Amino acid sequence: MPNLVLLRHGESQWNLENRFTGWVDVPLSPKGVKEAHEAGEKLKSYKFDKAYTSVLKRANDTLGIVLKIIGQVGLPTEYDKALNERHYGALQGLNKAETAKKYGDEQVKLWRRSYDIPPPKDVTELNPDGYSESLKDTAARTLPYFDSKILPDIRGGKNVIVAAHGNSLRSIVMQLDTLTREQVIELNIPTGVPLLYVYDAKGTILEKKYL
Repeated sequence: MPNLVLLRHGESQWNLENRFTGWVDVPLSPKGVKEAHEAGEKLKSYKFDKAYTSVLKRANDTLGIVLKIIGQVGLPTEYDKALNERHYGALQGLNKAETAKKYGDEQVKLWRRSYDIPPPKDVTELNPDGYSESLKDTAARTLPYFDSKILPDIRGGKNVIVAAHGNSLRSIVMQLDTLTREQVIELNIPTGVPLLYVYDAKGTILEKKYL
C-alpha cells in the first residue's frame, strides 16, 4: 500500500517573528530545525521512492534534514514553485498582530484563512509586482501539479513525501478530504508534523493520521 506524507516545513524565522512570509525566502528558525529533526525521527520506519518540494529554502531544508535522518540522502526530488506558499501580496513582511490592529481581526482572518479573498495587492518593496493570492489562487497552481505529477506516482505504488507550506498543503488536504470552503477556513497544518495518507492499490485513501 503506497504512502503519501505531507510535511509543512519547520518553523521559519518569520513564523517566529509572527510575520507574513509568502514567497519571501526566509530560513528555518532554530525551533524549525528542531521540528525537522523530530519529523525525521518519526519517519525513520518509512522509505520513500520520490520527494516533491517547493523552491523555497524553508521547505527544502526541512526535507533535507528529514532525508538525512532517515538515510535517504539523494532521493529523487522534484522542486517546483507550484508547491510554494501562497503569495501574501502587500502583507509580506508585516507583523500579523500589528496588521490585525490596523485592519481588524476579522479582516485579517479572511485574508489568512478564507478560500477566495486575496490579501491586498499594493506595490511594496517586498511585493514590487503588486501580486497576491487567495487560497483558491494557490489551489489553481498546486492541485493541477499534484494531480499530474504526485498522484500518478502514488497510483503507481510509490511512497511519496511532499515538503511544502501551510497553504499549498491546505489546498491539497482540502481536495483529499473533500472539505467545503467553510471547513477549510478552520484547517490548520502544523509546522514540522508529518501527515500520513495510506492508499490502496486503486488509489483510494484508507487511512489518514498525523505522526
